[in-house]
Amino acid sequence: MPRSDRLFRLLHALRSLPAPVTAARLAEATEVSVRSIYRDIAALRAAGARIDGEAGYGYALEEDPALPPQSFTRMEIEALLLGLGEVRQSGDAELAQAAESVAAKVIARLPERQAREAAHAVLRVYRHSPRAVPQAALSLLRESAWEERAVDLAYRDEAGQVTRRRVWPLAVAYLDEVLLMVAWCCLRQGFRRFRLDRIESAEPTEESFRPRRVSLLRDYVVSLR
Repeated sequence: MPRSDRLFRLLHALRSLPAPVTAARLAEATEVSVRSIYRDIAALRAAGARIDGEAGYGYALEEDPALPPQSFTRMEIEALLLGLGEVRQSGDAELAQAAESVAAKVIARLPERQAREAAHAVLRVYRHSPRAVPQAALSLLRESAWEERAVDLAYRDEAGQVTRRRVWPLAVAYLDEVLLMVAWCCLRQGFRRFRLDRIESAEPTEESFRPRRVSLLRDYVVSLR
């Protein structure tokens, strides 16, 4: 198989398979050896693709320069704008501003006909009672998860008792009424979910847990099954 075709198939697998995806799963999907996957991941990174993870933990495609916006269908445009509308309604101020920026960039790069379709999208989002979003805590936790740095929390439980603990933030889940942080709790030595509206204070630390975020998230998803 020509190398260009192999890299294209790998990009497609990274886009379509649930992340993080192991090298063995990528090798199965693209019908090459695991050793070839490692080499091709390195080649894609060198070409500008942002691929998170490493051998033994799995991979996730963060940024793909080979996927141009003009490849969107009408339904994909509707889905994209609907999702961005939900972010504007339910995200914190920083995330809502990012959603506005994404929409503007996508529409600006669409062909004229598709740009008109985007400007007159059929699907809309309106929320009369937007979800309460703790602005400062969410911003800090998001940055700490990106950088894989531990955070010290003062957390109030359902009974009102406040405990202090160090956590490794892994992800933030948007539920119907509240936001939950999925984290590894260093105090309890296990996965825990924390409601953001019960976080009394959050302080960044210099402790790094890189590169364990991808593998921990995978283990957490497996535990839910």
